[in-house]
Amino acid sequence: MTKYVYDFTEGDKEQKDLLGGKGANLAEMTNLGLPVPPGFTITTEACRVYLKNGESPDELAVQVTRAIRRVEETMGKNLGDSKDPLLMSVRSGAKFSMPGMMETVLNIGLNDESVVGLAEQSGDERFAWDSYRRLLQMFGKTVLHIEGEPFADALHALQDEKGYAGDPDMTTDDLKRLVDEFKEIIKKETGEDFPQDPRTQLDLAIEAVFNSWNTERAVIYRRREHIPADIGTAVNVQTMVFGNMGEGSGTGVCFTRDPSTGHSGVYGDYLEDAQGEDVVAGIRNTLPLSALEELDKKSYDELTSIMDRLETHYRDLCDIEFTVQRGKLWMLQTRVGKRTAAAAFRIADQLVDEKLITRDEAVTRVTGDQLTSLLFPQFDKDADKVEISRGMPASPGAAVGEIVMDNATAVERTKAGASVILVRRETNPDDLEGMVVAEGILTARGGKTSHAAVVARGMGRCCVVGADDLLINESAGTMDIKSTGKQYKVGDVIAIDGASGEIFEGDVPVTDSPVTAYLTSGLEAGLAVAPDEGSEELVHAVDRILTHADEKRRMRVRANADSPEDAKAARDFGAQGIGLCRTEHMFLGERRKLVEEMILAKDDDAQKAALEKLLPHQREDFVGIFDAMDGLPVTVRLIDPPLHEFLPDLTQLSVDLAVKEAKGEEVTDEEREVLAAVRQNHEQNPMLGLRGVRLGLKIPGLIRLQVRAISEAAAKLIKDGKDPKPEIMVPLIGSIREMQIVREIAEEVIAEVEEETGQKLDIPIGNMIELPRAAISADTIATESDFFSFGTNDLTQTAWGFSRDDVEGTFFNDYFDYGIFGVSPFESVDLGGVGPLVDIAVERGRKTKPEIHLGVCGEHGGDPQSIHFFEMVGLDYVSCSPFRVPIARLEAGRAAIENETTYETQFVPSN
Repeated sequence: MTKYVYDFTEGDKEQKDLLGGKGANLAEMTNLGLPVPPGFTITTEACRVYLKNGESPDELAVQVTRAIRRVEETMGKNLGDSKDPLLMSVRSGAKFSMPGMMETVLNIGLNDESVVGLAEQSGDERFAWDSYRRLLQMFGKTVLHIEGEPFADALHALQDEKGYAGDPDMTTDDLKRLVDEFKEIIKKETGEDFPQDPRTQLDLAIEAVFNSWNTERAVIYRRREHIPADIGTAVNVQTMVFGNMGEGSGTGVCFTRDPSTGHSGVYGDYLEDAQGEDVVAGIRNTLPLSALEELDKKSYDELTSIMDRLETHYRDLCDIEFTVQRGKLWMLQTRVGKRTAAAAFRIADQLVDEKLITRDEAVTRVTGDQLTSLLFPQFDKDADKVEISRGMPASPGAAVGEIVMDNATAVERTKAGASVILVRRETNPDDLEGMVVAEGILTARGGKTSHAAVVARGMGRCCVVGADDLLINESAGTMDIKSTGKQYKVGDVIAIDGASGEIFEGDVPVTDSPVTAYLTSGLEAGLAVAPDEGSEELVHAVDRILTHADEKRRMRVRANADSPEDAKAARDFGAQGIGLCRTEHMFLGERRKLVEEMILAKDDDAQKAALEKLLPHQREDFVGIFDAMDGLPVTVRLIDPPLHEFLPDLTQLSVDLAVKEAKGEEVTDEEREVLAAVRQNHEQNPMLGLRGVRLGLKIPGLIRLQVRAISEAAAKLIKDGKDPKPEIMVPLIGSIREMQIVREIAEEVIAEVEEETGQKLDIPIGNMIELPRAAISADTIATESDFFSFGTNDLTQTAWGFSRDDVEGTFFNDYFDYGIFGVSPFESVDLGGVGPLVDIAVERGRKTKPEIHLGVCGEHGGDPQSIHFFEMVGLDYVSCSPFRVPIARLEAGRAAIENETTYETQFVPSN
């Protein structure tokens, strides 16, 4: 028989998978001999069976009965007894903390008879009836799914009628009246009486907690926190202790350190004559925890002693819930407490100094996401803000500026000294100029891997995408809020928060981050801009933790950078080279016409002429980048995008010529030739068409152009006494023969440049692994390749058959709802499908060539969870956006320390 029920005496804090976080910690406190009301935990496995089958496993009822009787024997009371009733609470408790997301029911066991017995035994009739009305209200909302308003309306109506200031003013007769009214509400809303049988109450409450796992708020919270949807929640059934038993009673929540700042001290809230839900519900003003010392010094001293003991035992900040029942302290819950990012770094560093944890452990106590939140400017938390809409947070930061909707206006207003927010329905590569000068980017469409999001993260720009409440009319220069009807125009000032997705009206004060100053310019620079002692402490903590992470990590961290400015930023952030230099960005703007010339050339001579015009531009680009990264490797990806990104839009071109003809205007032969050429090169699915190596093989001169530009730039810098370290990377390779052809061309060009310049060039030639075929045949491709770099964005697209540009805005939300995804596979590596392809390529590539260098340059290179996977499979480096380099450095250190972590898939694969 499967064991579904564990007494608190049977578990420990390591059993969170089975007992949930709350149950495991209740068991741990019981083992420590702390005053924990007796009880038991129903396992997460029972919840999963219930959710799968729609009913609890048969043996659960039997095991619950036995557990109840053990508690009854311990307490000397019976559940719901009419003379001396044992009452119980039913609380949720998943493996991961989900505060407020699931259900709680207190005072199970009260009914019309036992409330009288409770009044007699406690000597407090008011307390008994107060507990009963609480049960009716909680049970009605949580178990019977009655809206909360009828109960709240009845409560407030009575208090208004009597002129009461709050709950404590109500008399016993008032509470009896409320009990009658609450029972009538239940009968009216459900058609049935409130269940008087205590065991029925308990069983229904347990099922309600199971069901709360899939409430909308719980699903949204899990998605946001990347909590797997299939783990379920445990249920904790515990003897009730009463903070609402009059004088000498109360309830509270406390922390062993300040969760906002990390500072040591006595932090928490206490509420006299109340039950725990009153504290978290915010319906009454609480007292500071220090007030308990004056009210009940014995309980206060015992509590602070237990706080010290728990923090020492858990070696971390603890979040504690407690109740005092007529001078007797009871511990209801403890957990490692949630904290702000700043507090996380401070606490980890403090615990090292206090010799409670090691420096290795300090690195594992903080995360890349927490470091991210410390890097970007933030809105002043005390400032008044008017939220007008909300989108998807795509790149952290706080940006304030005038609305602009085109590149020219963005540049013009910026030159005039204004800050601007580039607002578009969606962005494309042509918007790069406006994106570069904008303080932030806001789009109505797109997801976290849309063009706007990816480019913004790469530049460290604040970005909010997918704000579908916005109606953006770029030609009219207006932005309408569909939900409110309010309209904003070009020139109006707005503010966007890239960490929350919030959009505000008008100017909002922004504060700088001393952590960013430290990361880019060193410790002294960070301390110089720290506004207070707490900020200085934070900078020191980040410095010590990140320095240790650098010492421990095995993988190197490179950056994705396409310009000297990006390269410098990457180096300032600690990048150890460039893992992806995208050359297509060098063909935009004024040079786009030259690329168009090359593609549409009528013969070889015309094509060669166009290429020769591009050569000096490309060479100078590489000179700047190699110089900025002097002495560090720079992996240059040969041109990758499909043809359509360099050609006029077919539809627009067709319409333009048709309009000219309709107006009787002359259409030139050249215009007709361009239309014919664009139509000939048009592809239905360009991402799977003529791009990457395929375009290079169709136009071999393009490969020769880029390799020559790379080689000549390197030769020039060597002659100038510099140490350039370029690497040539071929995209979209799927066949060894493709690699052989490109390598032959590249080696021939490199040799020519060596002979022409007299400089010896050592330029490795490798390829991207971004097609499943490349991963499977990595053993053969490795014979022609000096290195592999995994392009996990395209590998994800081709493994799933997704078009990244389309799927996020169409059906991804449904896939989250169905549980197919726990997190977007473009955000974190799909360890169930794409991950094994990476693992196969690593194993087969190294089998052929043990010394082959392996890295990753997709967006996943900066994703904390993905970095841990890349450490596990043995990559040599990760490459990410310059502004994510510190995050990758930290996570690579964490991954090296935690290299025995078990990795699980982040989604439920479809059958």
